[in-house]
Amino acid sequence: MSERPSTPLLVGGITASILAISSAAILFREANAPPLPASAFRLLFATLLLVPFALWRSRSELAAFSLKDWLGLTMVGLVLAAHFGAWVASLGLTTVAASVVLVTLHPAIVAVASTWLFGEGLAPRGYVGIIIALAGGAVITLGDAQRGSAPLLGDALALVGALAAAAYFLAGRSYRRRLGLLAYVTPVYGVAALALLVGSVLVPAPYGGPLVGYDARQFVLFLLLAGVPMILGHTVLNWALKYVTAPVIATTILGEPVGASILAFFILREAPGTFTLVGGALVLIGIGVVAVAPRPQVGEAA
Repeated sequence: MSERPSTPLLVGGITASILAISSAAILFREANAPPLPASAFRLLFATLLLVPFALWRSRSELAAFSLKDWLGLTMVGLVLAAHFGAWVASLGLTTVAASVVLVTLHPAIVAVASTWLFGEGLAPRGYVGIIIALAGGAVITLGDAQRGSAPLLGDALALVGALAAAAYFLAGRSYRRRLGLLAYVTPVYGVAALALLVGSVLVPAPYGGPLVGYDARQFVLFLLLAGVPMILGHTVLNWALKYVTAPVIATTILGEPVGASILAFFILREAPGTFTLVGGALVLIGIGVVAVAPRPQVGEAA
């Protein structure tokens, strides 16, 4: 068993990861590229950055993987690709605030599923929180419906992204109990990158698109997406998943809507509407209730 990091280190790492993840929506918007290629380059560059370290630190662990391990990690990678593909597509159809708030509904899903999968408990009041969060999502959708059909599609894609994110965190909780960080994230990121590259070619515009023709500024933004929200964000959360339960980690993503909305206001001059503010507040309150409802069994991984 690996030694559990100190609480300040865990809290500091998780906090830093949420700050990093909050930049993703803005970087995607600024890159101004089709969602699937943008997501593909994000995962591809992240994988290329991690491969040397994985071969250095986790070569023996990777070599010992069974066929079942590789198939399982492939499925997790495909789920991660679905999450990014759906969520990034939603950013072009609805507001940053609405997209990020709806995609962060996944802690409620994780809290319920963790009860069945890991026995990590959900108190009855947690279900009240889920209802409040879902009501908030309905308020956001109602407000977007007044602006046309594209925001509704964006909201739906963000919800698909939430479901995929829930599956991703639950799988991560399971695999990180027995796999090292680099041995887990490097194959998962690689599979997700490959799936998104294929999707970019097969799916027509405006979601798919060419893998060539991007300028230097866009590639810099793709690298920033790989280095900041992906490696400093998601990878640090995957590190913490070995020591902290899935509902707790998933709930920390609640910091993303706040950070992303603030960045969108100052950088994109995009002020959230009344329905987004009210609905977003309900979502945050609801998932906050879910966060305190579970009684996670935090400890060292087996």
